[in-house]
Amino acid sequence: MSTESAQSSGDPTIEVTPAAAEEALSLLEGEGLDTDEAGLRLFVQQGGCAGLSYGMRFDTEPEPDDLVVEHHDLRVFVDPASRNYIGGSQLDYESGLQAAGFHVENPNVVSECGCGESFRT
Repeated sequence: MSTESAQSSGDPTIEVTPAAAEEALSLLEGEGLDTDEAGLRLFVQQGGCAGLSYGMRFDTEPEPDDLVVEHHDLRVFVDPASRNYIGGSQLDYESGLQAAGFHVENPNVVSECGCGESFRT
């Protein structure tokens, strides 16, 4: 079940796959954080050869102006500046020998660097 906070009405949302939610919740619990309040912060920062890169960290609670979405019991926090770059994206988790980790499928990206670590919108 997916829910969004009232703060997000009219904003492009962030989707989270079941695999990404399961992995993030497992990591949150491993950090000893309350999964009812804490969540995964997804953000965009300057950097990388293409200009922008994704960042993720755990936060104990959202900031007042964050977009807060919940998918598969995982809360995701996105600040207003990052929302402009990643609205409409999907967060996924892949496990495998070569491509293990979280991956953002972003419809706003017009180009990515060769290593896939940074992007341009």
